[in-house]
Amino acid sequence: MTQGTSPSMTYRDAGVDIDAGDALVDRIKPLAARTMRPGVMAGIGGFGALFEIPRHLREPVLVSGTDGVGTKLRLAFEWQRHDTVGIDLVAMSVNDILVQGAEPLYFLDYFACGKLSVDTAARVVGGIARGCELAGCALIGGETAEMPGMYPDGEYDLAGFAVGAVEKSAIIDGAGIRSGDTVLGLASSGAHSNGYSLVRKILQHAGAHPDQDLDGRPLGDVVMEPTRIYVKSVLAALAAHGAGIKGLAHITGGGLLENVPRILQPGLCARLHRDAWQWPALFQWLQAQGGVADQEMARVFNCGIGMVLVVDPAQADAIAATLRAQGETVYTLGAIENRAEGGAQTIVD
Repeated sequence: MTQGTSPSMTYRDAGVDIDAGDALVDRIKPLAARTMRPGVMAGIGGFGALFEIPRHLREPVLVSGTDGVGTKLRLAFEWQRHDTVGIDLVAMSVNDILVQGAEPLYFLDYFACGKLSVDTAARVVGGIARGCELAGCALIGGETAEMPGMYPDGEYDLAGFAVGAVEKSAIIDGAGIRSGDTVLGLASSGAHSNGYSLVRKILQHAGAHPDQDLDGRPLGDVVMEPTRIYVKSVLAALAAHGAGIKGLAHITGGGLLENVPRILQPGLCARLHRDAWQWPALFQWLQAQGGVADQEMARVFNCGIGMVLVVDPAQADAIAATLRAQGETVYTLGAIENRAEGGAQTIVD
């Protein structure tokens, strides 16, 4: 072929399907519409999303958080379970900003892949929208990036971004925590989105299959159970009991041992009683199949406790009752103590 007569190249020839991207946006719009709430001024479709700061706050402070789903996505690819990882994505960020007393206002997502599958992406975003509904925040925008050569076929990556607001005087920072305060724990729904590199290694070591039984359920359902979103129940408890809730810790990467100290002053420790709650079947199975020591389990996993509250002991029963009325399973885990010199800040005994 002589110079000047070569065929015209398109973006599709380079591996990017603009029509598929447009089709996905059409699928996403009604999902996002279900999450709308007061304050949304402009959402999906524009260059930027607009949200009005709630007017009932006298001194509003914005609280933001970002996270992903981690290697739990590897199991989503292998087991073709794309419907719930979006809930995980929302949960990891909204639970994080919740611990400072913030109400999540809106959420944005980033979905990146090598070749866009509209059906798979729509299933993922459907989970994101469901997570936003559970958290009471708006799915206000996001980005879908199709990047040929960056990801293998059938794989994608996710990132999420949450913004919330709290009254400046109501920020929860743990500064008021004292020795003698009560430690409450809210039950997790499973491993949430943490420790999945170890989960996958144990699954491989055990030769496990997602259809095998674990405590009356398929193992795949138990392992992929989405992260519990604590927003509505904890906000209800804060509204009812205010300063009686002195500190909140979301039990994410680092497990029980490394997340509780994030809200404690250096001279304090949390003593948690191992017999205060029973580890769910998943964690018992992981420990048995992997031969994982108790200390390592508590440093990697939530072990059945997804959120920790440090509360005024005089209000502990009332706070627990409010949380139970909101559908939470609540355990009295232990108490805050003065920390021994050089001692750990979380003790599980």
